[in-house]
Amino acid sequence: MDSYMSKTYDFKRVLVWELPVRIFHWLNALCIVVLAITGLIIANPPVLMSTAEASDLYWFGTVRMIHFITGYIFFLNAIARVYWAFRGNYYSNWRAFIPLSRKAWENIKHVIKIDILLQNEEKEVLKNISVGHNYVASLSYVILFLLALVQIFTGFGLYAPTSGWWLPKLFAWVPYVLGDEMTTRFIHHLSTWLFVVFTLIHIYLVFYHDWLEGRGESSAMISGYKFVRKERLKSGDHI
Repeated sequence: MDSYMSKTYDFKRVLVWELPVRIFHWLNALCIVVLAITGLIIANPPVLMSTAEASDLYWFGTVRMIHFITGYIFFLNAIARVYWAFRGNYYSNWRAFIPLSRKAWENIKHVIKIDILLQNEEKEVLKNISVGHNYVASLSYVILFLLALVQIFTGFGLYAPTSGWWLPKLFAWVPYVLGDEMTTRFIHHLSTWLFVVFTLIHIYLVFYHDWLEGRGESSAMISGYKFVRKERLKSGDHI
């Protein structure tokens, strides 16, 4: 399937992702990487042979501290993104993540054909191409946000007994609701791997759509800009 950009169309450079959205995206990505690495070390700490006194070795404590601090940043970053979902532009607004129109469901059907079934729908690319997130991606981000809530609740729930601060203690009830600490830890650990799987799929699809559409998909979350056909802008088509 050739990129539709190989044909001649009139495009305009449009700001799609505002600065707060881009900051949230990269800060969130950094937090996920740090939390995944430190979390897996905490779950299965390696044996380090050393002749130093145990009191002089605090590397595992440092790993836990990095994990906890990053967890706070991840939590605050999520709150900031929820706030911006009500204050940002059309593409970052919460309404852009929920398929509320017939055209949105047509977009979902198109994306499934292209991304999952790998069918050649070259004639339909122009009609169904998304300016912001396509609706399959949007729904996956809603699921990812719910998964982030699971991580936040279970993470702070596990941290609450050893924390002296009031914020983690607000989640002290979580292990009791889930049954016990081991179940809570298992859910927290499983969610980490789901984040890893999502990240790999996300990176693949970003580069795939960059090749398919050629509108700056990869660089858009850095610059904020995409290239959009002018006739779509005139029609007020945001999808």
